[in-house]
Amino acid sequence: MNELDQKIVEYFPGLVVRKDLVKIVKGNAIVPSYVLEYLLGQYCATADEPSIKSGIETVKEILRKHYVHRNEAGLVKSIIKEKGRHKVIDKIGVDLNDKAGTYEASFSNLGISKVLVSVDTIKKHPKLLVGGVWCIAELGYEHLDDPKASPWVMESIKPIQLSHFDYDGYLAARKKFTTDEWIDLLLQSIGFNPEMFGKRSKLLQLVRLIPYCERNYNLIELGPKGTGKSHIYSEFSPHGILISGGEVTVPKLFVNNSNGKLGLVGYWDAVAFDEFAGKKKKPNKALVDIMKNYMANKTFSRGVETLGAEASMVFVGNTQNPLPYMLKHTDLFDELPDAYHDSAFLDRLHFYIPGWEVDIIRGEMFSEGYGFVVDYLAEILRTMRNHDFSHFYADHFDLLSDISTRDRDAVNKTFSGLVKILFPHQEASTEELEDVLKFAIEGRKRIKDQLFRIDQTYEPVRFGYKVQGEDTVNLIKTLEETQYPQHYYKGFNPPEDAGQAEQSEVQPTATAAESTEEILKEQHLTFQENQRGLSYDNLFGKYLQGASKITITDPYIRLFYQARNMMEFLETVAKFKSDDAVVDVTLVTVEDEFKGDAQKDFLQQMQMSVQSAGIRFSWEFDKSGSAHARHIVIDTGWKILLDRGLDIFQHYDMNEAFSINNRIQDFRACKAFEVTFLLMNN
Repeated sequence: MNELDQKIVEYFPGLVVRKDLVKIVKGNAIVPSYVLEYLLGQYCATADEPSIKSGIETVKEILRKHYVHRNEAGLVKSIIKEKGRHKVIDKIGVDLNDKAGTYEASFSNLGISKVLVSVDTIKKHPKLLVGGVWCIAELGYEHLDDPKASPWVMESIKPIQLSHFDYDGYLAARKKFTTDEWIDLLLQSIGFNPEMFGKRSKLLQLVRLIPYCERNYNLIELGPKGTGKSHIYSEFSPHGILISGGEVTVPKLFVNNSNGKLGLVGYWDAVAFDEFAGKKKKPNKALVDIMKNYMANKTFSRGVETLGAEASMVFVGNTQNPLPYMLKHTDLFDELPDAYHDSAFLDRLHFYIPGWEVDIIRGEMFSEGYGFVVDYLAEILRTMRNHDFSHFYADHFDLLSDISTRDRDAVNKTFSGLVKILFPHQEASTEELEDVLKFAIEGRKRIKDQLFRIDQTYEPVRFGYKVQGEDTVNLIKTLEETQYPQHYYKGFNPPEDAGQAEQSEVQPTATAAESTEEILKEQHLTFQENQRGLSYDNLFGKYLQGASKITITDPYIRLFYQARNMMEFLETVAKFKSDDAVVDVTLVTVEDEFKGDAQKDFLQQMQMSVQSAGIRFSWEFDKSGSAHARHIVIDTGWKILLDRGLDIFQHYDMNEAFSINNRIQDFRACKAFEVTFLLMNN
């Protein structure tokens, strides 16, 4: 275990599990992760390897004996009949038999129905009435003379979810972790390896949890396929439900007027609509109208009676077109059905997760470290719904006065949700609160800026804040606004001083063949995490032209991906040099203590490869310990200071030959970094 895992196990004993164990025990069981982790939490919540191995075998045995596979339902029924009773793990739903005045259970995989359920059971577990709940149930069989009566008897039922927890202990343990450690713990808890994500990408993942801890939170995420948009709502928590296909009726979602039966919003903390996008879908207009009212006012009507509910609404769907295309030709909501592509509906959303920034899930992104048993975290998040941290920033910052009440509420709810997730102990620095506030503002601004395109009656708004006691206005831009300003403002004019937001923009330079006498200038550029459209060509190319000697100092050219960065830099040198020129490129780095032979092999391969391109590549290992700064010195007089060296790109599918991210740098998401171009005195 690494240091973080040791710390997790120390401060949360019995409440964490190694995340790779879920795959080991799952096999071919089509069962949510929280069900498996519930069982793993009973038998494998330890760091002791022999106990883990023993616990895995126990969980496998429980699944083998009690989990019902649909194709083995007949065998399980036979076992119950012959033994008299038997425990099963299945998804159970309950319906009221109006005529008989009884509650009757149906077992999803076992395929039996009309199993009598006591009123006391329904009072204890009302969610059985809506959508079904995974349970461990003991079923009995009694032969009856009446062929119409059901022989199945419910002996006992236990929903698979945590029965109690120590909230104060959770807060006390949180204080033992730094903010970065805590974020990584949460990432591991939802199954991801935090090393594969930058800070912004981690926050985007954690925003998906807000519907569980914030009442009546309205979230949308649209992006490419395969980014894990629906996973959190289908397998993470027993308090959320995912509606496949994105279509649902008014009685199922809100209330059945004929019998007064409450719908999903009355029982679940989060109701998520999968595959919500799709221009061809024709949702019921009455449903859309009721949904708009509920999202705005937290109420819906049953005849003459008005009812309230606390369920958050989540909408996830796939986009078909890349981000620049949407910005230039349509808008970021274009994929939605016409009934939902409506400004009144969209204005009720609190945050838009930019799905195009979320990586497609790859095997290497899954965690093998320790994280909370998800059922434990689900209960923590549910408890936090009773708290309100929306004005936790009020002692330090003020939102700009021209931000409307609806926009302000959206920002406050996102801020409150993230503070609950990151700082439940209510201890955060001013800088940390500022980062969360900026992130919350950006998510709402993304929605409002698209509304300006869709509905011309909306007035542009300055989204920003002031530090208390200061007059400086801090304006916020979305990342796509920074990347594609030429497309972003299509259809509306931004506020006059919106350009004052301090974001850097890099326009692609001409290719080597197209390059002209461009005037170079000293400058300092800052880039945001997940920004795209960057490459060594458009960042360094024009400064490398005419060079005959280049020295690059970077102590971290050791591992394969770092050596690959170096090779791609040499490719840029080759593109921007004259065909008849020879360029000497020297690398000053540090020899790897453990894999020095592999490091030298990488460098030698590069050396031989670029000879034919007119590049004499050499390297030297700094043994003085002075090669900490990272920079490029060019004999034309330029020095380029790099705070991250050549390591400016986030992890990508490097071994996939048919991935465009692998082939072209411009399509990769970058890390947050800064670069300074200085002209040295000769």
